[in-house]
Amino acid sequence: MTPIDLHDPLLLLLAGLAIDAIFGDMPAVFTIVPHPVALAGRVIGFFDRRLNRPQRSEKSRRERGIVTVVILVGTAAALGWILHVLCRSSVVGALVEALAVAILVAQKSLYDHVVAVAEALQTGGLAAGRAAVRHIVGRDPDRLDAPGVARAAIESLAENFSDGVVAPVFWYLLLGLPGLFLYKMANTLDSMLGHRSARYASFGWAAARLDDLVNLVPAPLSGALLCGAAIFAERATPRRAWAILLRDGRKHHSPNAGWPEAAMAGALGLALAGPRHYAEGSVPDPWLGDGTPVAAPDDIARASRLYSLACRLLAGLILGAWLALHFTPPG
Repeated sequence: MTPIDLHDPLLLLLAGLAIDAIFGDMPAVFTIVPHPVALAGRVIGFFDRRLNRPQRSEKSRRERGIVTVVILVGTAAALGWILHVLCRSSVVGALVEALAVAILVAQKSLYDHVVAVAEALQTGGLAAGRAAVRHIVGRDPDRLDAPGVARAAIESLAENFSDGVVAPVFWYLLLGLPGLFLYKMANTLDSMLGHRSARYASFGWAAARLDDLVNLVPAPLSGALLCGAAIFAERATPRRAWAILLRDGRKHHSPNAGWPEAAMAGALGLALAGPRHYAEGSVPDPWLGDGTPVAAPDDIARASRLYSLACRLLAGLILGAWLALHFTPPG
């Protein structure tokens, strides 16, 4: 047995995941001080207003978009490194680092938002469901019927399991706080600028490509975790989840969203993705999965349970790795 290091990344990650699972978004704190992602959004908005002006050529706007990404992602990684250096020499520092992980991983908040859509559909009908799903999707909720609202919530849950949970964990394990900060900035840049609209087609090009790159490994990993979680979930089919993941994971217009969505579709016996309508236009994606596209609040509940199990499976794998490293007897 090796001595326990309070600054062990695996241990800090477990602590951060536990804090997030218990406290979620910590609204009591972030109604007083701005959330780091909200601060990042303000800075991105400043660059957008100053550099992305319609009178400039498309070439100029693309170049300025690249500069924006380089400056903001580099700054975020540098801030992560500074915080790491400040935290690495004390118990308080370890707690601060674990708290930073908790703040930048979105397990509980995602679960709460998706469950709220199911509750809204059940108690308030289509209008309430549309209002609830508006908080978690980019498409036009007013064009969704009740099954469309349910599918949108399930698709968002699957995609954001990758973006909001697996990818931050992956980059923290790979590069520590600099990697976590880098990833969150890249993901926020994509969510604000990576749209296929006239305004962002050029300026947001670099943000969208970087987001594709940083999710290249986490996205299929998140799909695999959902397939693994399906083994333990009621009314889920792990074999079909694997089959649909491998068959349909690359069919989505996004190079990464298809992996977790295909796994979710296969596990639950649904058809997800398909043609969708966004503010910038329609996306004629094929359906992922062989099941029914007629999703219901009960399917959101099943998806939420599968997601919860996948989060626990991820935490269990991290715990297993930490135990193996610290409690394996010497050969």
